[in-house]
Amino acid sequence: MLPSTMPSQQPARGADRPLLTYCDDATGERTDLTAVELGGWAARTAGLLRDDCGLVAGDRAAVLLPPHWQTAAVLLGAWSLGVTVSYRSWAVAGLPSARPGEDEPYDALFVSTARLGSWLESVPEARHRFAHGLGPGAATLDEVPDGYRDYVAAAGYHPGDVPAPQAVRYTDAASPDGTTYRQWGTIAHAIAERMELRPGDRVLVDTGAHVEPVTWLLAPLAAGASILLCANLDRETLDRRRAAEGVTHVL
Repeated sequence: MLPSTMPSQQPARGADRPLLTYCDDATGERTDLTAVELGGWAARTAGLLRDDCGLVAGDRAAVLLPPHWQTAAVLLGAWSLGVTVSYRSWAVAGLPSARPGEDEPYDALFVSTARLGSWLESVPEARHRFAHGLGPGAATLDEVPDGYRDYVAAAGYHPGDVPAPQAVRYTDAASPDGTTYRQWGTIAHAIAERMELRPGDRVLVDTGAHVEPVTWLLAPLAAGASILLCANLDRETLDRRRAAEGVTHVL
Protein backbone atom coordinates (compact mmCIF):
# COMPACT_ATOMS: atom_id res chain seq x y z
CA MET A 1 0.00 0.00 0.00
CA LEU A 2 1.01 3.62 -0.32
CA PRO A 3 2.24 4.32 3.23
CA SER A 4 1.27 8.00 3.18
CA THR A 5 -2.36 7.17 2.34
CA MET A 6 -3.10 4.34 4.75
CA PRO A 7 -6.55 4.96 6.24
CA SER A 8 -5.36 4.79 9.83
CA GLN A 9 -2.95 7.67 9.20
CA GLN A 10 -5.35 10.22 7.71
CA PRO A 11 -8.75 9.91 9.38
CA ALA A 12 -11.07 12.30 7.56
CA ARG A 13 -13.25 14.71 9.52
CA GLY A 14 -12.67 13.09 12.91
CA ALA A 15 -11.97 9.57 14.06
CA ASP A 16 -15.66 8.81 14.63
CA ARG A 17 -16.74 9.91 11.15
CA PRO A 18 -16.99 7.45 8.24
CA LEU A 19 -13.88 7.34 6.09
CA LEU A 20 -15.57 5.09 3.56
CA THR A 21 -19.30 4.59 3.06
CA TYR A 22 -20.77 2.10 0.61
CA CYS A 23 -24.40 2.36 -0.40
CA ASP A 24 -26.60 0.79 -3.08
CA ASP A 25 -29.56 2.89 -4.14
CA ALA A 26 -31.27 -0.14 -5.70
CA THR A 27 -31.34 -2.16 -2.47
CA GLY A 28 -31.04 0.49 0.26
CA GLU A 29 -27.88 -1.14 1.60
CA ARG A 30 -25.45 1.07 3.51
CA THR A 31 -22.18 0.30 5.28
CA ASP A 32 -20.18 2.99 7.08
CA LEU A 33 -16.55 2.40 8.04
CA THR A 34 -14.39 4.72 10.11
CA ALA A 35 -10.67 4.92 9.43
CA VAL A 36 -10.07 2.44 12.26
CA GLU A 37 -12.69 0.01 10.93
CA LEU A 38 -11.44 0.13 7.35
CA GLY A 39 -7.89 -0.24 8.61
CA GLY A 40 -9.07 -3.23 10.65
CA TRP A 41 -10.45 -5.01 7.59
CA ALA A 42 -7.27 -4.22 5.66
CA ALA A 43 -5.28 -5.71 8.56
CA ARG A 44 -7.48 -8.83 8.57
CA THR A 45 -6.88 -9.22 4.85
CA ALA A 46 -3.14 -8.83 5.33
CA GLY A 47 -3.22 -11.44 8.09
CA LEU A 48 -5.21 -13.78 5.86
CA LEU A 49 -2.74 -13.47 3.01
CA ARG A 50 0.36 -13.62 5.19
CA ASP A 51 -0.57 -16.21 7.82
CA ASP A 52 -3.07 -18.44 6.00
CA CYS A 53 -1.69 -18.21 2.48
CA GLY A 54 1.99 -17.56 3.17
CA LEU A 55 2.19 -14.57 0.83
CA VAL A 56 5.12 -12.18 0.98
CA ALA A 57 6.21 -9.08 -0.91
CA GLY A 58 6.42 -9.77 -4.63
CA ASP A 59 3.70 -12.45 -4.66
CA ARG A 60 0.70 -11.88 -6.91
CA ALA A 61 -3.01 -11.46 -6.28
CA ALA A 62 -5.87 -11.10 -8.77
CA VAL A 63 -8.86 -9.00 -7.67
CA LEU A 64 -12.07 -9.26 -9.72
CA LEU A 65 -14.44 -7.06 -7.73
CA PRO A 66 -16.47 -3.87 -8.25
CA PRO A 67 -15.85 -0.69 -6.27
CA HIS A 68 -16.97 -1.74 -2.77
CA TRP A 69 -15.79 -1.46 0.82
CA GLN A 70 -14.59 -5.09 0.70
CA THR A 71 -12.60 -4.30 -2.44
CA ALA A 72 -10.94 -1.42 -0.61
CA ALA A 73 -10.04 -3.72 2.28
CA VAL A 74 -8.55 -6.34 -0.06
CA LEU A 75 -6.50 -3.82 -2.02
CA LEU A 76 -5.19 -2.00 1.05
CA GLY A 77 -4.40 -5.27 2.82
CA ALA A 78 -2.58 -6.78 -0.16
CA TRP A 79 -0.59 -3.62 -0.89
CA SER A 80 0.42 -3.31 2.77
CA LEU A 81 2.29 -6.62 2.32
CA GLY A 82 3.92 -5.57 -0.94
CA VAL A 83 1.76 -7.97 -2.96
CA THR A 84 1.45 -7.14 -6.66
CA VAL A 85 -2.23 -6.72 -7.53
CA SER A 86 -3.96 -7.31 -10.87
CA TYR A 87 -7.31 -5.55 -10.66
CA ARG A 88 -10.38 -5.74 -12.87
CA SER A 89 -13.79 -4.40 -11.96
CA TRP A 90 -16.66 -6.74 -12.69
CA ALA A 91 -17.53 -4.36 -15.51
CA VAL A 92 -14.64 -5.89 -17.47
CA ALA A 93 -14.45 -9.61 -18.20
CA GLY A 94 -11.17 -11.47 -18.05
CA LEU A 95 -7.87 -10.74 -16.39
CA PRO A 96 -4.45 -10.61 -18.05
CA SER A 97 -1.39 -12.42 -16.84
CA ALA A 98 0.90 -10.51 -14.50
CA ARG A 99 3.43 -10.27 -17.33
CA PRO A 100 3.06 -11.11 -21.03
CA GLY A 101 3.46 -14.81 -21.58
CA GLU A 102 3.39 -15.71 -17.89
CA ASP A 103 1.22 -18.76 -17.21
CA GLU A 104 1.95 -19.38 -13.53
CA PRO A 105 -1.10 -19.34 -11.23
CA TYR A 106 -1.74 -16.30 -9.09
CA ASP A 107 -0.98 -16.71 -5.41
CA ALA A 108 -4.44 -15.46 -4.40
CA LEU A 109 -7.70 -14.63 -6.14
CA PHE A 110 -10.64 -12.55 -4.92
CA VAL A 111 -13.83 -12.70 -6.98
CA SER A 112 -17.51 -11.80 -6.69
CA THR A 113 -19.93 -14.71 -6.66
CA ALA A 114 -22.35 -12.59 -8.69
CA ARG A 115 -20.04 -12.78 -11.69
CA LEU A 116 -18.28 -16.06 -11.04
CA GLY A 117 -20.54 -18.00 -13.40
CA SER A 118 -20.17 -15.61 -16.32
CA TRP A 119 -16.41 -15.42 -15.77
CA LEU A 120 -15.91 -19.15 -15.31
CA GLU A 121 -13.72 -19.57 -18.38
CA SER A 122 -11.68 -16.42 -17.80
CA VAL A 123 -11.09 -16.65 -14.05
CA PRO A 124 -7.35 -17.18 -13.64
CA GLU A 125 -5.80 -20.06 -11.78
CA ALA A 126 -4.77 -19.31 -8.21
CA ARG A 127 -3.36 -21.23 -5.25
CA HIS A 128 -5.82 -19.58 -2.85
CA ARG A 129 -9.31 -18.51 -3.93
CA PHE A 130 -11.72 -16.28 -2.02
CA ALA A 131 -15.36 -15.57 -2.90
CA HIS A 132 -17.21 -12.36 -2.03
CA GLY A 133 -20.97 -12.27 -1.74
CA LEU A 134 -20.85 -8.47 -1.27
CA GLY A 135 -23.99 -8.70 0.83
CA PRO A 136 -25.13 -6.12 3.38
CA GLY A 137 -22.57 -5.30 6.03
CA ALA A 138 -20.14 -8.15 6.62
CA ALA A 139 -22.57 -10.96 5.80
CA THR A 140 -21.05 -14.36 5.10
CA LEU A 141 -22.02 -16.55 2.16
CA ASP A 142 -24.96 -18.95 2.46
CA GLU A 143 -23.21 -21.25 -0.01
CA VAL A 144 -19.50 -21.19 -0.82
CA PRO A 145 -18.51 -22.16 -4.38
CA ASP A 146 -16.40 -25.30 -4.74
CA GLY A 147 -12.72 -24.57 -4.51
CA TYR A 148 -13.23 -21.20 -2.79
CA ARG A 149 -13.27 -19.83 0.74
CA ASP A 150 -15.65 -17.20 2.03
CA TYR A 151 -13.59 -14.00 2.25
CA VAL A 152 -15.56 -12.44 5.12
CA ALA A 153 -15.46 -15.63 7.20
CA ALA A 154 -11.79 -16.32 6.49
CA ALA A 155 -10.59 -12.77 7.10
CA GLY A 156 -12.77 -12.48 10.21
CA TYR A 157 -10.57 -14.98 12.04
CA HIS A 158 -7.65 -12.56 11.93
CA PRO A 159 -7.12 -9.62 14.29
CA GLY A 160 -8.13 -6.18 13.14
CA ASP A 161 -5.17 -4.43 14.73
CA VAL A 162 -3.06 -2.63 12.17
CA PRO A 163 0.11 -4.75 11.87
CA ALA A 164 3.64 -3.46 12.09
CA PRO A 165 4.81 -1.88 8.80
CA GLN A 166 6.14 -4.37 6.30
CA ALA A 167 9.39 -3.95 4.43
CA VAL A 168 7.66 -2.62 1.32
CA ARG A 169 9.97 -0.64 -0.93
CA TYR A 170 8.66 2.31 -2.89
CA THR A 171 10.46 0.93 -5.94
CA ASP A 172 8.62 -2.42 -5.83
CA ALA A 173 5.94 -3.07 -8.44
CA ALA A 174 2.40 -2.61 -7.10
CA SER A 175 0.74 -3.70 -10.35
CA PRO A 176 1.74 -6.15 -13.09
CA ASP A 177 2.58 -3.45 -15.61
CA GLY A 178 5.51 -2.53 -13.39
CA THR A 179 4.04 0.65 -11.89
CA THR A 180 5.73 1.06 -8.52
CA TYR A 181 4.26 2.10 -5.20
CA ARG A 182 5.98 5.46 -5.50
CA GLN A 183 4.54 6.00 -8.98
CA TRP A 184 1.00 5.08 -7.89
CA GLY A 185 1.37 7.46 -4.97
CA THR A 186 2.42 10.25 -7.32
CA ILE A 187 -0.51 9.49 -9.63
CA ALA A 188 -2.99 9.44 -6.73
CA HIS A 189 -1.75 12.79 -5.42
CA ALA A 190 -1.89 14.27 -8.93
CA ILE A 191 -5.50 13.15 -9.39
CA ALA A 192 -6.41 14.52 -5.97
CA GLU A 193 -4.81 17.84 -6.88
CA ARG A 194 -6.62 17.95 -10.22
CA MET A 195 -9.94 17.31 -8.45
CA GLU A 196 -8.98 20.00 -5.90
CA LEU A 197 -9.51 17.61 -2.99
CA ARG A 198 -8.59 18.80 0.48
CA PRO A 199 -8.46 17.19 3.94
CA GLY A 200 -11.99 16.85 5.29
CA ASP A 201 -13.66 16.77 1.87
CA ARG A 202 -16.29 14.11 1.18
CA VAL A 203 -16.24 12.61 -2.31
CA LEU A 204 -19.33 10.94 -3.74
CA VAL A 205 -18.36 8.35 -6.37
CA ASP A 206 -20.77 6.85 -8.89
CA THR A 207 -19.41 3.30 -8.99
CA GLY A 208 -20.92 2.74 -12.43
CA ALA A 209 -18.80 5.53 -13.88
CA HIS A 210 -15.52 5.16 -11.98
CA VAL A 211 -14.07 1.68 -11.54
CA GLU A 212 -10.34 2.33 -11.20
CA PRO A 213 -9.14 2.24 -7.56
CA VAL A 214 -6.66 5.05 -8.12
CA THR A 215 -9.67 7.35 -8.64
CA TRP A 216 -12.30 6.06 -6.21
CA LEU A 217 -9.94 4.99 -3.42
CA LEU A 218 -6.34 6.16 -3.57
CA ALA A 219 -6.81 9.77 -4.68
CA PRO A 220 -9.34 10.65 -1.94
CA LEU A 221 -7.23 8.92 0.71
CA ALA A 222 -4.11 10.70 -0.52
CA ALA A 223 -5.91 14.02 0.02
CA GLY A 224 -7.29 13.10 3.45
CA ALA A 225 -10.85 13.06 2.10
CA SER A 226 -13.62 10.59 2.90
CA ILE A 227 -15.40 8.47 0.30
CA LEU A 228 -19.07 7.79 -0.39
CA LEU A 229 -19.32 4.93 -2.89
CA CYS A 230 -22.77 4.76 -4.51
CA ALA A 231 -23.86 1.80 -6.60
CA ASN A 232 -26.91 2.26 -8.84
CA LEU A 233 -26.78 5.95 -8.06
CA ASP A 234 -30.16 7.69 -8.05
CA ARG A 235 -29.40 11.01 -9.69
CA GLU A 236 -32.83 12.38 -8.77
CA THR A 237 -31.90 12.39 -5.08
CA LEU A 238 -28.38 13.70 -5.62
CA ASP A 239 -29.01 17.22 -4.33
CA ARG A 240 -30.62 15.95 -1.11
CA ARG A 241 -27.80 13.47 -0.58
CA ARG A 242 -25.13 16.12 -1.09
CA ALA A 243 -26.70 18.24 1.61
CA ALA A 244 -27.34 15.37 4.02
CA GLU A 245 -23.89 13.79 3.62
CA GLY A 246 -21.82 16.97 3.42
CA VAL A 247 -20.59 16.00 -0.05
CA THR A 248 -18.08 18.46 -1.49
CA HIS A 249 -17.21 16.66 -4.75
CA VAL A 250 -19.18 14.33 -7.07
CA LEU A 251 -17.49 11.93 -9.48
